[in-house]
Amino acid sequence: MPDLLIELFSEEIPARMQTRAAEDLKKLVTDGLVEAGLTYAGAAAFSTPRRLTLSLEGLTAESRAVREERKGPKVGAPDQAIEGFLRGAGVAREDLEVRDEKKGQAYFAVIEKPGRMAADIIAEVLERTIRNFPWPKAMRWGTGTLRWVRPLHGIVCILTDETGTHVVPLDVDGITSGNTTRGHRFMAPDAFTVSSFDDYEAKLKRGRVVLRADERADAIWHDATHQAFALGLEVVEDRGLLAEVAGLVEWPVVLLGQIDDAFLGLPPEVLQTSMKEHQKFFSVRNPTTGRIERFVTVANIETADQGATILAGNQKVLAARLSDAKFFWENDLRTVKAVGLEGMGAGLAEVTFHNKLGSQADRIKRIEALAREIALHVGALPDLAAEAARICKADLQSDMVGEFPELQGLMGRYYAIERGLDPAVAAACQEHYSPLGPSDDVPTAPVSVAVALADKIDTLTGFWAIDEKPTGSKDPFALRRAALGVIRLVLENGVRWELLITLPTAFRYTTADSTYSYFDELIPVLGWLGDLPKEPFLHDIEDWKSKDLAPNLATYIPSDDLTGRERELAASKLIDRVLAGNSELVADLLSFFHDRLKVFLKDKGIRHDIIDACIAMPGNDDLTLLVKRAEALAATLATDDGENLIQLFKRANNLLTDEEEKDGVEYSYGADIKYAEAEAEKALFAALDAADAQIAPAMQAEDFSTAMTAMAALRGPIDAFFTDVQVNADSQLLRRNRLNLLSRIRKICLSVADLTKIEG
Repeated sequence: MPDLLIELFSEEIPARMQTRAAEDLKKLVTDGLVEAGLTYAGAAAFSTPRRLTLSLEGLTAESRAVREERKGPKVGAPDQAIEGFLRGAGVAREDLEVRDEKKGQAYFAVIEKPGRMAADIIAEVLERTIRNFPWPKAMRWGTGTLRWVRPLHGIVCILTDETGTHVVPLDVDGITSGNTTRGHRFMAPDAFTVSSFDDYEAKLKRGRVVLRADERADAIWHDATHQAFALGLEVVEDRGLLAEVAGLVEWPVVLLGQIDDAFLGLPPEVLQTSMKEHQKFFSVRNPTTGRIERFVTVANIETADQGATILAGNQKVLAARLSDAKFFWENDLRTVKAVGLEGMGAGLAEVTFHNKLGSQADRIKRIEALAREIALHVGALPDLAAEAARICKADLQSDMVGEFPELQGLMGRYYAIERGLDPAVAAACQEHYSPLGPSDDVPTAPVSVAVALADKIDTLTGFWAIDEKPTGSKDPFALRRAALGVIRLVLENGVRWELLITLPTAFRYTTADSTYSYFDELIPVLGWLGDLPKEPFLHDIEDWKSKDLAPNLATYIPSDDLTGRERELAASKLIDRVLAGNSELVADLLSFFHDRLKVFLKDKGIRHDIIDACIAMPGNDDLTLLVKRAEALAATLATDDGENLIQLFKRANNLLTDEEEKDGVEYSYGADIKYAEAEAEKALFAALDAADAQIAPAMQAEDFSTAMTAMAALRGPIDAFFTDVQVNADSQLLRRNRLNLLSRIRKICLSVADLTKIEG
């Protein structure tokens, strides 16, 4: 069985496209060969800046002959139907056979496809692959019509078996296949022939080309870390940059350069970001001071002067780049010194956050108000949380973040430190964006947690208020990520916080400050320009009806066409509309949090029905309490007693529900032990008394583990009761007492979790 080697040799392929291109080449070719009837034992794809390579082992030498019988229309069918069948089967009319069927005679086509040699199939598949390759961007060159990411120069396509090496003939727009390739552009430019994949890889390495991207990456990291270690330094790890640089060179040569002393005072992250984004340099850090003092660059060529000329050129370009960064840093510090971070962020009033949610400055006001309220729940000082919220977005107006957006938050921390602000406030400037994803670290400092929660809650309530919720796979404003961030902040910090306390307030802030709100109709009716101040309106809105404020508010309705009573009714109606609208939004957003929580806990092995059983209980807006209950229930159901108790509970509940529906009454008035006859019945009374004595105080203390253990202990007495006792006894007195006993089972079990939602 032959082996196949394909190489597509071109000008430099962008590093970001190489890995995907190698995977696409492998998939397109192997899928095409298999579809044509060839099989193979193994396949591997590789990429360098100038070539895509595919190696297949154990390819079949030819496809098998295929004989297929295909049933067609019945005899006498319209000609159009018969012609369509002929086209689909690829046969002539005279080749059709007529056969007897149960419902009459029908046409049959016998399609025979002879086997084909592998070389013929490979040529077809490879040409189709090249002409239809899914590059994100492609170009044409010269006068041809072929499109490739960069001009394609050569095609290697050979089959190797025990008889030798055979070139698969192929011509794509004048580029003919062969067994010849080239090594490094400068150090080994001459052509050479190859006879197999092993021969190809070995000759490439002699020609200063490392074919495997992971081998190039390993070589870069090995040389870089060893050179840094020799100077008592360490390379800052960056796997993404390492993969990118490995795609920029075919023969990596690691060079360690020096950063000018004039730039060593810049924050390490600024140096690291500037060198990575502009020059693709690795940062080299002094582990003692944490300063970035040197850099690593990777050349694609060995030089007689050991890279000195390359380093000199790179250091010159780097100095120019870092001069810009230094200017931004110093200019931002002057601004902070002169006007503070609030002054730096003043321009955010002119930056639109969303056309229906106002400016960034409007949003900061909302975050500040929310952070002050949330601070009490997370152990932060409200004034510190509010201060952090006021300046947390200020660095968006800095020159440094304008140049390097990925430094937002971090630069805010540096500027806050330079301003001499409280360290907790400075930390919140950086940490309030976190967590950005499921693997991102979660802030633990109380002020950071308060501002991070306020930031994400404002995002969610804002877009909920303007009906921009996620739909299907679409989530343009990353609201699922924001909800997961809230969940992780709460759970990983053990925060006891009821969402239903904060969400209505957040919606009030959002709708009052946005240009699209439930208050739009209230504004012209009640008027902000009268004696009614805005802030009390926002904070007291839920108390309007309870304090009977509608008559007083009616005096602010400017219309002369309404009587006093009509004004009062109009104000009351509008108040009801605002409150009802926000209540619906709050409920919908809480449901969204629960959905996100299900996804989060599913990854931790907690079933969705267990979460549903806990969501159905009071206090489901306290996420920490909800998860604590779910974990205890999951642990209980993992035991034999817990699993069997669920079945017995469902039996009791179903029987009780059926009898209540049939009798038209509710059996919930308490069973009396004096009517118990069987020992199992008396034992169940005692067991329920004991469970009740344990469960009630345990639930009060939120000790769900103890409560559910006590509940699971009912499994034996309930099982014995159903085995020895007939619930629907002939005596109506006994029957009612026993149904009331089942009601007590249901009540005790449902006090722990809604077990009706447990599946199975």
